[in-house]
Amino acid sequence: MADEELDPRERTKQIAAEFIEKGDALGWFDALYREAAGDNERIPWADLEPNKFLRHFAEKTNLQGHNRTALVVGCGLGDDARFLHDLNFRVTAFDISPTAIEWARRLHDETDIKFVVADLFDPPQEWYQAFDLVLEVYTIQPLPLEMRAKVIDAIANFVKFPGGNLVVVTRGREDEEEPTELPWPLSRNDLSRFAANGLRQIYFAEMLGDEEPPIKRFIVEYER
Repeated sequence: MADEELDPRERTKQIAAEFIEKGDALGWFDALYREAAGDNERIPWADLEPNKFLRHFAEKTNLQGHNRTALVVGCGLGDDARFLHDLNFRVTAFDISPTAIEWARRLHDETDIKFVVADLFDPPQEWYQAFDLVLEVYTIQPLPLEMRAKVIDAIANFVKFPGGNLVVVTRGREDEEEPTELPWPLSRNDLSRFAANGLRQIYFAEMLGDEEPPIKRFIVEYER
């Protein structure tokens, strides 16, 4: 079977494995977007609509922007950024993939969302503890497990001091359950590292996805 005939999720795992084997844990994102060549159906997470667990959280908590600042981590094609924009947040959204950012700008060109190419581990200095709301949806779980602590620390650094909030949406697993394949789910023990970064958990929900069999998601909110 040719690569282009692979199921998009399997092809994504294949590209990721090739780059990780070369010691490049981040380069596969842009490779995937470039190979997709404008076809969002070849990007497993690019539904061109906001994440449904984020929407559930927003409805449950009556999330409103009130012109506050928000940062979307690993924004992809920008659908979650657009969701926050429509809730009246002033949104900055970044991704390491230049192809994804260019694509997002085209999709949302009528908005004032700031789409930026940036590296989670080398972000602009002015982003340090700068945002009222930081949103992380599915960007921790595709990165290698040995990077997890570093990834969580980097995300926590964006949350404003004092009083900023962080919302995390991720695949979840039990603490004793070993993750076996990409994307590697997070446990509550993994998430506890946010507390070590000065963030207090104020909301936690567990929901099931519509896969067969269903895969659980954790939706968590923190406050600094």
